Amino acid sequence: MSWVVLHFIGIIAYAATGALVAIEAGYSFIGVFVLGLTTSFGGGIIRNLIIDAPVSGLWEANIVAVVFATLTIIILLPVKWIHHWRRWGLFFDSIGLASFALQGALSASQLHNSLGLVLLSAIFTGLGGGMIRDLLAGRKPLALKEEIHAVLTLICGFCVWLDWTHPFQLTLVIFGVVTIRMLAIQLKWKLPFLSAALGKKPLPLPVSAIRREMD
Repeated sequence: MSWVVLHFIGIIAYAATGALVAIEAGYSFIGVFVLGLTTSFGGGIIRNLIIDAPVSGLWEANIVAVVFATLTIIILLPVKWIHHWRRWGLFFDSIGLASFALQGALSASQLHNSLGLVLLSAIFTGLGGGMIRDLLAGRKPLALKEEIHAVLTLICGFCVWLDWTHPFQLTLVIFGVVTIRMLAIQLKWKLPFLSAALGKKPLPLPVSAIRREMD
């Protein structure tokens, strides 16, 4: 399976997750299209603003057509088929996370040789659309609750910076990221230092103490 095929699977997966979040939130078909398009293109818009690339470059006819077709099919699907999607949704969403992060890093590396910009582009392309989607749906962004998301996008960006840009190498990175994320979900992995910090959460300060600190 080539890198291009996996990237299109990722586009379909991201559009579908946006649509399903809209359906769960009780939005109309307008909401389905808005959240689907936001998830598919939101991260890319942020990335292009960061790397100073034209946003109009995102509107490739074939990608836009795939996103609209995906959203239309989901609207027309019976509810029972949507339940089947949820069973495999995390797997395909993981493909989207990796392919979008790699695409963001590749776009940045073509214009800049800065590791920082490549990593930022990978993060925001992989996570940005989903974060905007969750905010529009009134949910806490998933990417801010599961630290593995950001770590995996950083891995994608670092691989591109190391010039692992051959389609075969990109395909291997996607399979690696999908495997790690699925294992992290199944085994409930947490980063060690965050797990230790969360296990020792300080008690909330009373209002009077907060006011004294502000003063």
